[in-house]
Amino acid sequence: MNDANRHEALRLRARLYALIRAFFAERKLLEVETPILSAAGNTEPNIESFSTCFSGHVDAGARERWLRTSPEYPLKRLLAAGVGDCYELGRVFRNGEAGGRHNPEFAMLEWYRLGWDHRRLMHEAIELVEAALAMSGRRAEVLIEGYRQLFIDELGIDPAHAPIDALRAPLAGQGIAPEGLTRDDWLDLLLTHRLQPAFPRDRITVIHDYPASQCALAKVRPGDPPLAERFELYLGPYELANGYHELNDAAEQRARFERDNARRRERGQREIPLDDRLLAVLDAMPDCAGVALGIERLLMCLAGTDAIADVLAFAFAEA
Repeated sequence: MNDANRHEALRLRARLYALIRAFFAERKLLEVETPILSAAGNTEPNIESFSTCFSGHVDAGARERWLRTSPEYPLKRLLAAGVGDCYELGRVFRNGEAGGRHNPEFAMLEWYRLGWDHRRLMHEAIELVEAALAMSGRRAEVLIEGYRQLFIDELGIDPAHAPIDALRAPLAGQGIAPEGLTRDDWLDLLLTHRLQPAFPRDRITVIHDYPASQCALAKVRPGDPPLAERFELYLGPYELANGYHELNDAAEQRARFERDNARRRERGQREIPLDDRLLAVLDAMPDCAGVALGIERLLMCLAGTDAIADVLAFAFAEA
């Protein structure tokens, strides 16, 4: 990237940060800052964390520390302590994710709303993205669709009941090795390989109410089938944000963390230490919804580029 383009990318980021802070100041959310290094890591099997070792006095705590993959856990500890509606805009880290659209170090915006569910929060996320587009003189149409209905409408597949062979069939010829892939893996591949690439670039697409098996840290709503109360927001083909009606049941959350580590063992991955400090207070966290948004993804859309290096001061290879 030449210096002129780099400077323009820096100015665009600065304008976006100013817009975000004004957006939340108007809505009276508190900006907070939480630790980047933690004694606990992210157990999600599809996310790999960086770790480092503290060389100081043993009384300072655990020597092995994990660079956060999001600020979610400490933010939830603050919510449980009564901080109220809040947000954080800061750096996060994910190992192994480097390429044209990924950088191992990137910026994430995460915010929480007390007394809201995922459906109410997704409309505020849309408003923020629309405000960012307006900053660049652009607009986008909005499509809000249930996960199950999207698969039925676009692929003719009912993700709740279709046999696994029916999930695999539309991906024939993609060169995907089927060994070890679960039903949810095939559903994810259908979304990323068949549905997501076809989303129009001038459209904000929001998908909500996922299969219960994809609950992550979201509440599950009983029904036939039960549904995870979460959403994902896309601008064009890019996933920008992932939001939940947040689970505040410590026993259930511990069971989910342990299931993650069991899956890691099956894959030959290292188990990750659980965040016991989060689990100790999660029952006290008020009912709320939260969402995380990738800043570089939004900047790429605003700048009209498919290369993440175009919106960074220095990409990973140059850092």
